[in-house]
Amino acid sequence: MRKCWIVLILIGLIVTSTGCSEDNYPEDVFASYLSSWEEMDFEAMYGYLSKQSMEAIDKQKFIERYENIYSGMNVSSLQVESLIEKKEKEMPEQDSITFDFRVSMETLAGPIEFTNKATLVNEENDRGKGWYIDWEPSLIFPSMEEGEQVSVQMLKAARGEIRDRHGSGLAINAKANVIGIVPSKLGENPDESKKRLANLLDVSVEEIDGELNASWVKPELFVPIRTLPIGEQDLQEYLAVPGVAIQEKVVRTYPFGEAAAHLTGYVREINAEQLSELQDDGYTAGDFLGQIGLEFIFEEELRGNNGGHIFIKNADGSFKETLAKLEPVPGKNIQLTIDAILQAEIYQQLSGDAGTAVALNPNTGSVLSLVSTPSFDPNAFVRGLSKEQWKEWSENPDSPFLNRFTNRYTPGSVFKTITAAIGLKTGVTSYDGVRRIEGLHWAKDESWGDYYVTRVHEKSSVDLKDAFVFSDNIYFAQEALELGTDAFLKEANMFGFEEEIEFSFPISPSTLSNDGIKSEIQLADTAYGQGEVMMSPIHLAAIYTAFSNNGNVLYPFIIGEGKRQVWKKNLIKPDIVKNLNKYLIQVVEDPAGTAHGVFIPGMSIAGKTGTAEIKSSKDDQNGTENGWFIGFNSDNPELLLTMMIEDVKQRGGSSYTISKVRDIFEFYRQ
Repeated sequence: MRKCWIVLILIGLIVTSTGCSEDNYPEDVFASYLSSWEEMDFEAMYGYLSKQSMEAIDKQKFIERYENIYSGMNVSSLQVESLIEKKEKEMPEQDSITFDFRVSMETLAGPIEFTNKATLVNEENDRGKGWYIDWEPSLIFPSMEEGEQVSVQMLKAARGEIRDRHGSGLAINAKANVIGIVPSKLGENPDESKKRLANLLDVSVEEIDGELNASWVKPELFVPIRTLPIGEQDLQEYLAVPGVAIQEKVVRTYPFGEAAAHLTGYVREINAEQLSELQDDGYTAGDFLGQIGLEFIFEEELRGNNGGHIFIKNADGSFKETLAKLEPVPGKNIQLTIDAILQAEIYQQLSGDAGTAVALNPNTGSVLSLVSTPSFDPNAFVRGLSKEQWKEWSENPDSPFLNRFTNRYTPGSVFKTITAAIGLKTGVTSYDGVRRIEGLHWAKDESWGDYYVTRVHEKSSVDLKDAFVFSDNIYFAQEALELGTDAFLKEANMFGFEEEIEFSFPISPSTLSNDGIKSEIQLADTAYGQGEVMMSPIHLAAIYTAFSNNGNVLYPFIIGEGKRQVWKKNLIKPDIVKNLNKYLIQVVEDPAGTAHGVFIPGMSIAGKTGTAEIKSSKDDQNGTENGWFIGFNSDNPELLLTMMIEDVKQRGGSSYTISKVRDIFEFYRQ
């Protein structure tokens, strides 16, 4: 016995329970083998094999075969149990014995369960005398024979589509032509072929070489280079290049491209880092993942659940038998309240500018468009994004990837409607009250030093209607100072400042100040939307729904069928709403009104302009201005539009924005 143990130590056997002792029962050896199997310790399993089995398959191939099959099937919850009837053990007289066992496991194609038989032989080999497993491929799966293989096919779930209120596709699955190369067919001059293809696809030869040098590439395999929409190119010019081939497949497609890029977002193939984080959620290599926008926000609903097919192939590669099959479950389709045609029109109006626009139905709060410019083509991330294009977008100072409709900005004079509502509610302001204001500059007293509030229209007697029509900063500054900081903040915060808005896109709360209003000067500036006030265009649009809903502020929403939900009930009294509406209409209809450029004969539009100054100090001559407009068609409210364009200082201020707004209202009423 001692000699036997010395032999075992010298040859480094992993399994010490087999061989050497004539007292080893086959049941014990079999139980240890099944235990190693259940733990997926394939190296230990190999140590139990008979001499003949080891001669038929070497250790490395044995381990790799099990590992490849089990990892490919994504095996989990593996259970391997003996079906040997429990009784007092007896050493068999014969040199072989057969035991029954059961295997169950979860796989990517669903559960697999089977019963099988294993034969153990009693032999003496270089590991000693004992019982060993007489292994054959059927132990993996009962019907499997030598030369056959287990094949795993992932059945990809179709991603849910995103469509607008009328069913027009914003993010859909559409056929496309994949242009690629079969390396072995590049011909006698592969460099020339790659150069010709690079010119046709408007990519660099280096990018093509990068794809061809991937680790998985083999001479006979198709290597995709770029994806093209169906019907947009003459494919013959591609096929004329040696080595080029074309495959048709379904890819994620964004029909409205740049016009809806920040709204829809885009998908990209999952990378290694993302896969390591998400593989427990069912993601596998080759899956596509929403990166930004609605593709990211609704990833869980859109992606669906992949299925799988696990089957045995004959030695000649033909299908033999299905082991498990799970049909894929397609992702959920999402219908938006967005009007894609309006979305495209607003994008065209903003094209060439850095800005944003939010349009919604003021009666329901349903969002009709969310536009941010400049933009990018989301299709490029699916079909192939060149380094040059990425560099151009990344280095653009106007930041095409910045989503401006979720960002926050200084609102300027569009904020004055809030100040007016507060003044009327508290009694500081009356409809017929007049403020005596001289000149274009005003400071409360000497304590303000050289700081003053300015206005652009000189009028000595200013009532509330005049203050709206001429957008008089001084009037609203005086109004807030009379009210006082505490009372002003108390009333203003009721409009949703410092609150999270329940909306599909995450939006940072709007704020009235960074850390409280510290002075009368800051309070005065806050009253007309300057100071430290920061608002999102979506929040601003939501506040103005009060003027179409008798003082109730509605939640904006982008998913659903037009169900109206009140966010701020009775925020503004009905009589105040009625009168402020009249003033907002005069801002547009009065020839002296700051928004008269929006006036459309036969259409009543209530609106407010704003020119927000963006500068480091009062005397900063290098600052810029953002031009704002917010308004709605008041006679038959169907469209409430908020628009902001950056850097309008040398382009007419908010007047530059107004011309675009007018065209959109004209377009919408057609």
